[in-house]
Amino acid sequence: MLLHDNGGRVCLRVLCFKDQKMTRPIVAIIGRANVGKSTLFNQLAGERLAIVEDLPGTTRDRVFADVSWQGHQVTLVDTGGLELQPGSSLTQKIKEQVELAIAEADVVIFLVDIRDGVIAADLEIADRLRSCNKPMVLAANKADNSRLDNQLGDFYRLGLGSPLAISAQHGRGMDELLQAVASLLPEPTAVPTDLERPRLAIVGRPNVGKSLLLNGIVGEERAIVDHVPGTTRDAVDTVFNYGGQELVLIDTAGIRRRGRIGIGIEYYSVIRALRAINRCDVALLVTDATEFMTAQDVHIAGYVKQAGKGMVLVVNKWDLVSGELKPLYDEQVQQKLKFMSHVPVLYVSAKFGHNVDKLIPRALEVWRERQKQLPNTVIDRLIKQAVEAQAPPRRGFRRLEVVRAYQAGINPPSFVLLVNDPQLVHFSYHRYLENKLRQTFGFSGTSLRLVFKKAPRRKAVKSGGDKG
Repeated sequence: MLLHDNGGRVCLRVLCFKDQKMTRPIVAIIGRANVGKSTLFNQLAGERLAIVEDLPGTTRDRVFADVSWQGHQVTLVDTGGLELQPGSSLTQKIKEQVELAIAEADVVIFLVDIRDGVIAADLEIADRLRSCNKPMVLAANKADNSRLDNQLGDFYRLGLGSPLAISAQHGRGMDELLQAVASLLPEPTAVPTDLERPRLAIVGRPNVGKSLLLNGIVGEERAIVDHVPGTTRDAVDTVFNYGGQELVLIDTAGIRRRGRIGIGIEYYSVIRALRAINRCDVALLVTDATEFMTAQDVHIAGYVKQAGKGMVLVVNKWDLVSGELKPLYDEQVQQKLKFMSHVPVLYVSAKFGHNVDKLIPRALEVWRERQKQLPNTVIDRLIKQAVEAQAPPRRGFRRLEVVRAYQAGINPPSFVLLVNDPQLVHFSYHRYLENKLRQTFGFSGTSLRLVFKKAPRRKAVKSGGDKG
C-alpha cells in the first residue's frame, strides 16, 4: 500500500492490471475481411447494429452489444477484418492482431468463408489460434444451403476442431453456433470489492490528454504520458481518497474510428476501453478543445448512454483556445449532444491544471445523483400527473395508459411503469416522461432507465351471498 499526503488528497494505492475481470464475458468475432462478420454480429444481436455491405472494409467503427443467450449475459464485439496492408508483413500483422483479439476475448468466433475454402490468411490466423489456450468456435459462413456443407472437410486442415456450417445472412446454423459458444463461456464471477467504490472511467479519442489529466487529478505521475496517440494500452486503475471519499479512476486507451485504427495493440485496445465504460459508474469523456465536438466524441457519448452510465464532458486543452470561443463550443455541445443534454461540461487544461480540481467533485455529484432513491408514491403521482398534462398519442383506437409507476433500482436510477400495452410507447413519449423526472428530481449527468411492463390483469371479484 502506498500512503502519502498530496495537497489534502491521500493516495492509498495504485492498481495497474489488464482489465480482464468483468461481469459480462466478451465474445469477439474475428476473421479476415469480407467473410460476413458484421452480418453475423447483427444476426446474433437480433438487430441491425453494424453496417453490412458486400465490400471489404465496410465496417467503419467497432460495434458492441450486450446480449443474452440461453441465460448468459455477454458483450458481443464485431471487429475489423484482419487483412494485409501494403508494405506490412502478413505473418507479423496477423500475429499481432489475432494475439490481441484473443487476449481480450473470453470466447472467440473464428469466421471463415465456406465458398472460398481455406486461403493463406486463414492459415496464418489458424496457426496463431492453435498456440493460444483460448475457447474458440470455428464457423464456416455463407453456407446458404446444405449442398455447401460438403465443403466443410477442407477446414479440418486448419487444426481447430470441427467447423460449423452457418449462413449469417439467412440465419442457418445459428442455434448450433449459440450452443457451441454458450458451452465455452466462463462461469460468472463476483464483482471485485475494489469495484464497490465510485468508479470513474477516463475515456475519449487518442491524444486528447487522458493520461495527463489522470496525473493532474492524482497529483503524481501514475500513468505514462506521451504525445503519441494510444500510449495507454491497458486500463489502469488508480484507487485514491478524495476528501474522505475512496474512489477508483480508470485510465483507458483512446477510442478512435475504426477506419483510423492502426494495426496491432492500438486496434484491440478499444475493447479494453469499452470494458472500462461497462464497469464504471461515471465516465469522464475527454475531448480536444481545438477540434470542437467531433463525430467520434459523440459516438463515445453514445457508448456511455447505451451502457446506462453517468457522464461529465471534459473539454481539455482549453489553454489553446480563445475564451471568446466558449459560446460557440457551448452551442456545439448543445447541438451534438441533444440526447445527453443533462451532462455537465467542464473546460480544463490538464497541462496547466486549470479547473482540474473541479473534476472529481463534479463527477461525485453525478455519482450521488445515481444513488437517489425516491418514494414510490411520489414517482407514481408524478408520472400520472405528467400523463394527465400531456396524454400519449393514440395508435388506432388505443391509447397508452399508465397503471402504476415506481423506482426499481439505483446506479443508474431505474423506473418501472406498468402500462396497458408496452407496444404503445413511442420514443418521443418515453423521452417526455424522462424529462419530467429530470425536471422534478434532477438526476444531473446520469442516464435513467425507464422500463415499460404490461400491467397484470386485475382479478375479478366474485359476487354472491354466503353459503350456509
